[in-house]
Amino acid sequence: MSDRVSLVRDGPSGVEVIEARFAAHAYDLHRHEDWLVGVTEDGVQDFLCRGRRQRSTLGRVILMEPEEAHDGQAGAAGGFAYRMLYLPQPWLRAALGKAPAGFAATLQDDPLLGRAIRAACIALSRPGERLLRDAALDVVVQRLRPHLGRTAPERPARRDDRVARRARERLRDDIAAALGADALAREAGAADRFQLARAFRAAYGTSPHAYLIQTRLLRARRLLAAGMRPAPVAAECGFADQSHLGRRFRRAYGLTPATYRALCTDVPDAHHPG
Repeated sequence: MSDRVSLVRDGPSGVEVIEARFAAHAYDLHRHEDWLVGVTEDGVQDFLCRGRRQRSTLGRVILMEPEEAHDGQAGAAGGFAYRMLYLPQPWLRAALGKAPAGFAATLQDDPLLGRAIRAACIALSRPGERLLRDAALDVVVQRLRPHLGRTAPERPARRDDRVARRARERLRDDIAAALGADALAREAGAADRFQLARAFRAAYGTSPHAYLIQTRLLRARRLLAAGMRPAPVAAECGFADQSHLGRRFRRAYGLTPATYRALCTDVPDAHHPG
């Protein structure tokens, strides 16, 4: 079984549909800016999310919030297949009439929601009336409502939390900067880079460098979807070159930058295959 992934972007809503089957590919730890709502169609998906490894089998629903770091790989011989909707934050907020409160759990056993996700993926992937597509998405939103309601546990602010937050803001402010760990620690107010590393991992579940790469990939994804070519995207986002972007992008998303750009814009990139 060969790895394959397809992507369709619904222009009016901005929703992306991913249909994938993987045997050998493993996703690096990465994040998305959208709400992810998917269903496992075959095999076992093994992934890290919310600090623990999780396994999704046939028919189970996967729910991920924006900025939730996760990876992914086959959890059994034979690989896995899934369908996934990427719901933009502004779109879901408008559909719900308020800001979503968060998903109560990453994995759910909800056949009705799974069926709605599958139907929406099919509707958005085929030519059809706009009302039909909108109706399919409306059913997904309706079925999602019972699974919204996670609230973050309250705890007193600690110095380490402030250090981690300042470091994250610094990384986000200039994703192309060549900033070392010692300099980042000083700017964040940490005693040294070791305190920063501990504080950052406790707050965000990863290292500052891994978070920076994930943030660069998010920015690259936006620029590619808007039609920018891979080479200038690599330069703007702080990657060493186009090949570096290509390796990282494919390990995170299962597609090359050029393929993702072409799928989002219907514009082939004849000069830049990576």
